[in-house]
Amino acid sequence: MRRKEYEINTNSQKVPILSFPQSFERESGSKYCEAISPIRAFGDDNNLLLKGRVWLSPTAALHDSKGIALVLTLMVTALITALVVEFSYGVYVNTSALYNWQALQKLSIAAGTGVRVAVLGITINDSRNSYTYPGVILKEGLKPFDDFEGSVSLRVEDEAGKLNINTIIYPNGMLNEEAYNAFIRLLKFLELDTSIADRVADWIDKDSEQRRTNSEEWTKNGPFESVDELLLVKGISRADYDKLAPYVTIYGDGRININAAQIPVLVSLADAVDKNLAERLVKYRELSPFNTSSDILKVAGFEMIGTSLMGRVVVKGKVFSVRSIAESGSLKRIIDCVLQVAGSGATIKYWIET
Repeated sequence: MRRKEYEINTNSQKVPILSFPQSFERESGSKYCEAISPIRAFGDDNNLLLKGRVWLSPTAALHDSKGIALVLTLMVTALITALVVEFSYGVYVNTSALYNWQALQKLSIAAGTGVRVAVLGITINDSRNSYTYPGVILKEGLKPFDDFEGSVSLRVEDEAGKLNINTIIYPNGMLNEEAYNAFIRLLKFLELDTSIADRVADWIDKDSEQRRTNSEEWTKNGPFESVDELLLVKGISRADYDKLAPYVTIYGDGRININAAQIPVLVSLADAVDKNLAERLVKYRELSPFNTSSDILKVAGFEMIGTSLMGRVVVKGKVFSVRSIAESGSLKRIIDCVLQVAGSGATIKYWIET
């Protein structure tokens, strides 16, 4: 006979008995379990009061197996349910991903169309006008094609309206005093630490002579390839960068477009140019953009200063940064690029799509 052993604690307790071996019966015919050691057993057919160690017959195991089968059935059902849910979720995710991919492809084409619109506008202006104005052009709500369910916004900015930080150091490695001093004036106007100019110079120059403490540590010893490279320069914090970035560039020959430059950049032109004179120049060009560099002499207060700026200022830009944003619902594609006017077209100097 197969038997299953149960431990019963020393305190008497009621234990449900499902069946009993035939070897031990009362006069009434009710069945009890057989004992392998002296025990006391009291109760009816459903419950006994036991004390000691007992053996249960195989019939009890049969009842236990029915319970196990029920548990296994429930587990299999739960597993199948989980698999069905997982499969359904996978189908949903893949379908959504496919839809988003298709939508993003359309947005990418729309954003690219926005860039082509910018190129067309830049080249037409370059061929028709002797100047570029204003420094920043914004266009919103553009529809690149008829069935496009969304809109495209454009931002075109003349990079010549900014100070080129790469010009601080000449190609031969020597310091460009004029550009360096202009950078110092820009930093002062923005209320930034002027030591940033020395750290930028040490980042570019090829020597190992530090202008400031530790300013030659981990330097590139070469020109900046992007404005956000400033974040790698030791001593320039994120807050410094956010304040400085709108007014500096790495493109152009260093000459400033007075039709495009903002007040901080105009102030950097000379010690004699303060905020009031810069604002006066901005108001003048709003009424009549400068057609030639010498037109700056027509602005009150620039009669003498303007002469000293000849050769350092221009009225037309050749390099432009473009941001094209295509949106539809919650999806968005952004293209940031830099274009240089070349003949009747433009050359891409930088391109990134996110």
